Amino acid sequence: MEILNNIWNALSTENEMITKVLSSPLSIIEVYLTFKLFTTILKTNYTKKQLFIYVFSVAILSIICNLFIPEPYNVFINHIFIFLLLRKYLKFNTIRSIFAIIIPLSIFGLVNSLLLNPFFRIFNISYENGFNTPIYRISYLLFMYSIIFLILYIFKKINLKIQYNFNFVKKIWNTILINLILGILTLMIQTFMTVYYYSSVPVIFTLFNFALLFGYFFTSFYSLTKAMKLDIATRDLENAESYNNSLTILYDNVRGFKHDFDNMVNIIGGYIESNDIDGLKQYYKSLQKDCSSVRNVQMLNPNVINNPGIYNLIVSKYKKATDLGVTINFEFFFDFENLKMPIYEFSRILGILLDNAIEAAKECDEKHVNLVFRESRKQHVQIVIIENTYLNKDIDTKKIFEKGISGKENHTGIGLWEVNKIIKNNNNIVLKTSNDDKYFKQELQIYF
Repeated sequence: MEILNNIWNALSTENEMITKVLSSPLSIIEVYLTFKLFTTILKTNYTKKQLFIYVFSVAILSIICNLFIPEPYNVFINHIFIFLLLRKYLKFNTIRSIFAIIIPLSIFGLVNSLLLNPFFRIFNISYENGFNTPIYRISYLLFMYSIIFLILYIFKKINLKIQYNFNFVKKIWNTILINLILGILTLMIQTFMTVYYYSSVPVIFTLFNFALLFGYFFTSFYSLTKAMKLDIATRDLENAESYNNSLTILYDNVRGFKHDFDNMVNIIGGYIESNDIDGLKQYYKSLQKDCSSVRNVQMLNPNVINNPGIYNLIVSKYKKATDLGVTINFEFFFDFENLKMPIYEFSRILGILLDNAIEAAKECDEKHVNLVFRESRKQHVQIVIIENTYLNKDIDTKKIFEKGISGKENHTGIGLWEVNKIIKNNNNIVLKTSNDDKYFKQELQIYF
């Protein structure tokens, strides 16, 4: 009985250090809820291993910071670590990482603004007493986590998500970020006022304040989602325009074939009648080149290249190559919507490598670029191969990645240096460079 009394006294007596120690294990629940919130809203796929490592590492750091580092420095250290973990481990870009931090902060802040005042009044305690007494602190946290669990359940039921588009967010990310930071600061001020003036603030005022804050965040995210949908619609219109351009090219090629079809048949017949097999072979090679051109344009299809950004990029590079007399041959065995690296970085690499390949090929008598996309699920790798004809057979395949080194006149040599920087920042990407008597080859390997 005495032991139980001692335990109860320890739990019900105000003691900051004991409260921190006893409530620290609850950090695991909070980190888990945080992870589930941003992965649910941002529609992020993850493995059980990623979930475990994230929750375990963030919870351990949170416990250490909470016990040994004073506020608010512990909060800053914790969120800096989370940001780096999102960038390096989950491969989030900067803006997505910021969203992943701010969304749970906003939800926890809103729930806090709703619960703090009623909680203090029900138990008739001060902020210091409530958060430095184990029984009160643990009860409050468990109650708050229950509310968050309920919110998470509702999000999953209604399939809440943000239609995230990096290219759109990058254009106006300053406005979005300022808006969200102002919301977080407002929450912090409201929480401060609740903590220090709760005794003079009626509960009805707390509920009204919560309704206003909820309305602010709901309107902000709703407006953001609508703006993103508008941008997606604009992008789809641009894709349709690009597709129309590729259809126009295809139509012109087919019309040319139809116009010359009788002549082609007569020419082939002439070679056969004269038994000029060598001439027929030579003519067939020329004919095959035109057929290959039509086939390549047929491949420029948004149903085949099923990512709008990459589709626009490849169409623009194809048009550039055509204007320069360069033939691009395509092979697609690839689901672009299942790309295993950030789309922005992938587009930068692909654009730079295609530009270099086209520039090198246009100087040759045979102007050819081969572009191949394929995936091996057995080896867990996605492969992009870009090879082109080239003149400089003495090219150093290692030095070309150094800053300022370029094999082309009036070029800064920045492109491949930028590619090399992206490769180094992603531990699942390898770029293999090789060359032979005919082709210079870049092979991008993306492991998953």
